[in-house]
Amino acid sequence: MVNKVILIGNVGADPVVRYLEGGVAVAHLSLATTEVYKNKDGNRVEQTEWHNVVFWRGLAQIVEAYVKKGTLLYVEGKIKSRSWEDQAKVKHYITEIYSDTMQILTRGKGASDPPIAPAPRQTGTTAAPEMPEPNSPTGTGNDTGNDTGNGEGNGTGNNADVEDLPF
Repeated sequence: MVNKVILIGNVGADPVVRYLEGGVAVAHLSLATTEVYKNKDGNRVEQTEWHNVVFWRGLAQIVEAYVKKGTLLYVEGKIKSRSWEDQAKVKHYITEIYSDTMQILTRGKGASDPPIAPAPRQTGTTAAPEMPEPNSPTGTGNDTGNDTGNGEGNGTGNNADVEDLPF
């Protein structure tokens, strides 16, 4: 099963950042994505969706420092739904994007904002290092030694032209 969300959109309001016990940062923001298309009459139609995005720990601290209303963000994460009951015993539901990767694409509006570079892509998980196959002199286990080293190969020794690819 796959639960993967990728969004590029504008932040609708300044993020709300809280610090939990132990100093764990949590940031919440609303992100607007807009689809533009022409209807059957040829009129331009804009349809905006609003997404609730949650950032944890280091990403939340980056959001707190650099993200403001109007900032264009690239967000990857997973979608989660939850519910809670308020003091009046009314049940509420919310769907959120729990971000594990974020990149700032532009800075927020406002002439007094300092210019900032894009935030580094941060992920909540790291991949395990690739283990070499036994008895492989190069450590990759799949190199036949036929790569020309000109950067056009795929590292496997099979130098296929782009035209040979099935897509």
